[in-house]
Amino acid sequence: MEKVVVFGTSKMAELAYFYLTNDSPYKVVAFTVDERYMKEKEFLGLPIIPFEEVEESYPPDEFKMFIGVGYSQLNTIRAKKYHEAKNKGYKLISYVNSKITQWGDTQIGDNCFILENQVFQPRVKIGNDVILWSGNHFGHDVVIGDHSFIASHVVVSGDVKIGPYCFIGVNAAIRNAITIAPKCIIGAGALILNDTREKEVYIEKPTEKYPLDSSKVMKIFMREKRAQV
Repeated sequence: MEKVVVFGTSKMAELAYFYLTNDSPYKVVAFTVDERYMKEKEFLGLPIIPFEEVEESYPPDEFKMFIGVGYSQLNTIRAKKYHEAKNKGYKLISYVNSKITQWGDTQIGDNCFILENQVFQPRVKIGNDVILWSGNHFGHDVVIGDHSFIASHVVVSGDVKIGPYCFIGVNAAIRNAITIAPKCIIGAGALILNDTREKEVYIEKPTEKYPLDSSKVMKIFMREKRAQV
């Protein structure tokens, strides 16, 4: 098994450890973070090494790396560490869950984290350092730019182009043949029907709270049900 050092000790890094350990040809051997953020010497029973010194203990000609960081600051923190690790000479691995559906022609960059139940239609291209949470649909000829994060149950129709550094929230839907410009935020449940411009934000209105509480609603429901008998 190829040996991997994971950057990070957050929940994202913990999930990366779980998936890499249980569903990949890689073995996580250590974690690394910037020295000023080191509070412990171990994480999940493995050593934590200062990132400034990681190549001394885990040289890049023997070990690979994965940047286990989420979408903080619109993915820029993860992108920064991605480039710093590459400058140190590390090859960055991608994790692709074994429970995805695709036609064998999906192109995937490095340092991607692709969870279960994705559907990739033909000719999908995924850039570098992209996170795809579980259960998404990607139509034919979709292109996803570098350093983006797509949450769960998103529908991306065919011929869509998503620029770099984007965030797309849970249950968003994107119409076919449009372009999501770089650094856009598409909120949970949003419906995108036209091209966007750089740094635009789209947020769906939340469902309004009903004026009665649940016990009163149930009384009304039961009263109406008895009236129908």
